[in-house]
Amino acid sequence: MSTETASQAGIAESASPRLKLGALTALVVGSMIGGGIFSLPQNMAAGAGAGAILIGWAITFVGMLALAFVFQMLASRKPEVSGGVYGYAKAGFGDYMGFNSAWGYWISAWIGNVSYFVVMFSALAFWIPAFGDGNTPTAIVCASVLLWCLHFLVLRGVHGAAFINTITTIAKLVPLALFILLIVFAFKVDTFNLDFWGNAKLGSIVDQVKSTMLVTVWVFIGIEGASMFSGRADSMKDVGKATVIGFLLTIALLVAVSVLSLGVMTQPELAALKNPSTAYVLQKAFGTFGANLMNAGLVISVGGALLAWTLLAAEAPYLAGKDGVMPKVFGTVNGNDTPAASLWLTNGLIQLFLVITLFSSAGYLALLSLATSMILIPYLLCAGYSLLVARRGEGYAQGESAAKEFWTAALATVYGGWLIYAAGPKYLFLSMILYAPGLLFYLWAKKERGEKPFNLIEAVLAAAVVVLGVIATWQLAVGHISL
Repeated sequence: MSTETASQAGIAESASPRLKLGALTALVVGSMIGGGIFSLPQNMAAGAGAGAILIGWAITFVGMLALAFVFQMLASRKPEVSGGVYGYAKAGFGDYMGFNSAWGYWISAWIGNVSYFVVMFSALAFWIPAFGDGNTPTAIVCASVLLWCLHFLVLRGVHGAAFINTITTIAKLVPLALFILLIVFAFKVDTFNLDFWGNAKLGSIVDQVKSTMLVTVWVFIGIEGASMFSGRADSMKDVGKATVIGFLLTIALLVAVSVLSLGVMTQPELAALKNPSTAYVLQKAFGTFGANLMNAGLVISVGGALLAWTLLAAEAPYLAGKDGVMPKVFGTVNGNDTPAASLWLTNGLIQLFLVITLFSSAGYLALLSLATSMILIPYLLCAGYSLLVARRGEGYAQGESAAKEFWTAALATVYGGWLIYAAGPKYLFLSMILYAPGLLFYLWAKKERGEKPFNLIEAVLAAAVVVLGVIATWQLAVGHISL
């Protein structure tokens, strides 16, 4: 970065408004609540009865609450470390692991945004059949127009976009709140208690609980939303508060939507529904009005999630570029304090993949399955870093005990490892295909700064990533393994 550009970036960053608690909480909720919640009744009921679903949610609550407390603890104990999953991975495990955290997070975020566009226009097909499954020529053209509208909105300033995200987050909560309220009136205890522990086809309680928890692996992605923008926050305390508040609000909605639906339709009926299943649940209770409400809610919700994840996706390369582990061009901002280069690259790739979905929806869906698993690795690194901070007593006053936070971090680390296992070890192996090319960007960045790229351990890790990436590519090409 030239002296002039760096100076401009510094002035823009210092002069721009700071994100307060409300905006940070909206980023957490807005990124976690997308289209998945509208399919949750069917997704949960497909493999479990009401009793197992409640147990699964209870276990998930403990694990994810520990992870939320990790982000809160790190914001409090390490206020000098900004950048969320990238910053914590870098602080705990060095530049190369920090880079991989940012790289994996970024790829997962922008490929996920492609899926949001497809889901949104698939939902709009409820009223406009030309959109089909969300990947027809008409749908792709309209999605492309929306993509670049969002792009230029964010270019005008992250703070302004975050404000609009707050509005859209509130808007998406309205149909969900109405769904819960209406379902409460339609709820029947006898229906809920029917086959409470599931039937023989669903397997044992343990199998049912595992099935439930596999669904919950993905519904909390976005919990790091506030911490990713900690460098733009008004207060690091607000970052921690926003994470916990956002998590509690989100899990309350998720549990209510999935559990209350079992009092309107039986488990086999819910399992047989098409998605978004909330539309059919409400349709049974209140007719066509219910289906219209939920499909409209899905469109609003996914639209809000698109904006939140556009912000998050652009922020990851910017943070890494600013720190010198991505090429310096990605660490620059425009006059509105927006990471323009990062945003152009991100949305350019989204546009490319929107076109790819037009010709190869199967190939895109396979890549989505692979990319989404990449976002779980940064979570594990954050939990591991919090464990190191607590064990070393860093950021604690003299005589202050770190025992409670140490065990919370240990629980979050175990849960983070379980998330990766639940997503599938196969995907962890295949994700090396996407991690390996990142090495070129990392080496580019280090060359720009005239720095040695690796220590011995990092060199071994980099070599392992490349070797595994090559092996995975070969095994995929010859058909020994499939997505």
